[in-house]
Amino acid sequence: MDTNQETGNAELLGIAERTLPGGGLGSSVLAGDSRFVFDHGKGARIWDADGTEYIDYVGGAGALILGHAHPAVVTAAQEQAARGMHMFGVPNDAAVRLAGRLVDDIPCAERIAYATTGSEATAYAMRLARAFTGRDKVMKFEGAYHGNHDYALVSTFPRHPANYPDGQADTCGQPEAIRSTMMVAPYNDAETVEKLVHEHKAEIAAIIVECVQRIISAEPGFLRALRRICDDNDIVLIFDEVVTGFRLAPGGGQGYFEVTPDLATYGKVVGGSGPLSCVAGRAEIVDLADPARKGEPDFVYFNGTLHGNPVAAAATLATLDELARPQTHDRLNAYADDFCREAQKVLDANRVGAIACNTGSLWQILFMAAPPRNQADMLAGDGEAMRRLDTELLKRGQYNIPGVRRFFSLAHGEREMEETLKALDESCRALA
Repeated sequence: MDTNQETGNAELLGIAERTLPGGGLGSSVLAGDSRFVFDHGKGARIWDADGTEYIDYVGGAGALILGHAHPAVVTAAQEQAARGMHMFGVPNDAAVRLAGRLVDDIPCAERIAYATTGSEATAYAMRLARAFTGRDKVMKFEGAYHGNHDYALVSTFPRHPANYPDGQADTCGQPEAIRSTMMVAPYNDAETVEKLVHEHKAEIAAIIVECVQRIISAEPGFLRALRRICDDNDIVLIFDEVVTGFRLAPGGGQGYFEVTPDLATYGKVVGGSGPLSCVAGRAEIVDLADPARKGEPDFVYFNGTLHGNPVAAAATLATLDELARPQTHDRLNAYADDFCREAQKVLDANRVGAIACNTGSLWQILFMAAPPRNQADMLAGDGEAMRRLDTELLKRGQYNIPGVRRFFSLAHGEREMEETLKALDESCRALA
C-alpha cells in the first residue's frame, strides 16, 4: 500500500478499524456517520480527509490556545527542527530558556522539572509529595481528571457519588493496592475536606485539585480553604494546571484565583501542543529530583527520553510570546463570555432547558438549571440530551466530542461566533 497517496475518510477509517483499538487514538471515538479523519487545520478550523470543514472547539484538548498552525509557532518549531529535533543526557538551549521563562511566569515556581505529558507530570508531582512528606495517600476530587495513570484513574468517571473518602476504580487492570492510596472528596466542599483530613491527617501526603474541574469552576474561597488546610496539616497542595496553565490568565489558575500551591503541573499550552510538560514548585520539593541525590533515601526519580524536547520547548516559547501581548487573556475570556451570553439567548428562544456556561475560555452547554458545583450536579444533569445536541452541532460543522467540555482559541472570531450560533439554532430545532 502506498501510504503517501491521497485517501478519503472511508479508506482511512477502514485502515484505522483494522489497526487501532476501536479505530481511534484514545478513549474518544465519534459514533456512526459522524466519524472522520483529520487532514489539516488552520486557525480556528479543521478539514477532514474528504475536505469537509469544521470549526474546531476541541482545540487539541485545550493545547491549541493560538489555534492551528499559528505562524510564529510553526516558524519556531521548523527552525529548531532544522537545528535538531531531539537531544538527551544534557540540557538543550531551548529547554533551558523555557525553564527560565516558566520560573519567572509561574507564581509557585522556584524550580521546574520537565516531563513529556500531563499524565506524567501529575504522577511525578504525587511522587514528589510522597517523598517530601513520608506519607502514602493523596486526596483528589470526585470527577477530576489527572491523567491516564493508575493513581489518577479513581472516581474520574463515577456513575454515582462515592462513599467518601473511598473511590471507584475507573479502569480494569488497576492494582487494588494503588487504588487504596487515593482518597476522594466532593469538589467545592471545604467542610468535607477538612473533616476527612482531620480523620486521616497522618496518612495524607498531598491534595491535588484542578482550579476548573472539567467545566466546574472553583467557588470563591474553596482553593484558599485548601491552602489553609494543607498549611495546618503539613500537606502538599498540588494544582493540576495542565488545562488552566497559561489559559485562564498569564499566571494560570494561580493568577486567576490568587492562590499559590506548593506544586503545579503543566502541559498542553506548555508544550506548544508538542510532547512536553513539567512540574513547577517549591525548590525544597522539586530538588528531590536532583540527579546528584541519587543513592540518597529521599531521591525522586525523574527521567524520560523526550523530557525537555527542544522542538516542543521552542514552540512553547513562541506561544508564550504571543500570549504575553497586552490584553490577550482579557480578549479571549471576553469573547467566551460574549459567546455564552448569545448562545443562552438561542437556547432560551428555542425553549431548550440548558445553560451555556464558561470559566474563561473553557465552555460547555449543559442540560441543567444552574452551573454545577460538583460531580453530583453533573450526574444529575441530562447527559443524554447534552450528547444529542452536541451530535446535531457536529453534523453542522461544529467539531466537538459529544458530552465533553470545549475550548475557544485566539483564532476564533466574529465569523466563527455567527456560524456557531446559527448551527446552535438549527440544532435546537432539530432536537424539538
